[in-house]
Amino acid sequence: MENWYVPITIVPGIGLLILSTSNLLVALSTEIKSLIADTNSEQLIERKLKQLKLLNNAMVFLYISVACFVISGLVSGLFISTGAKFNSSIYITITGIIFALLGLIALIIYSFKAVKIRQDQFQNTL
Repeated sequence: MENWYVPITIVPGIGLLILSTSNLLVALSTEIKSLIADTNSEQLIERKLKQLKLLNNAMVFLYISVACFVISGLVSGLFISTGAKFNSSIYITITGIIFALLGLIALIIYSFKAVKIRQDQFQNTL
């Protein structure tokens, strides 16, 4: 991988995903706290806790992805400076891409479930 800086240029985008996911995580955690204090709807609280776990998994995948991209850039830079023939950074970059996709898939599933839970809450209030 001649362009050692390519994996590192992806990191700010993943960082924005982590920031927005952490905001979702905080908001959901606050909502769960208020549900526990206000209502006895155990089924709703359980569904919200599953959402929280899904968001946490998405964040873990995104963190691993960032780590892979940074390590890939460092390894690639070191291999270029030493003139080594075998460059393993492409495999680390692919691993980072896979973990980023897993994080995005978890966020997509979270979004669908969040809408479904809101629809169910609205139907229960009618």
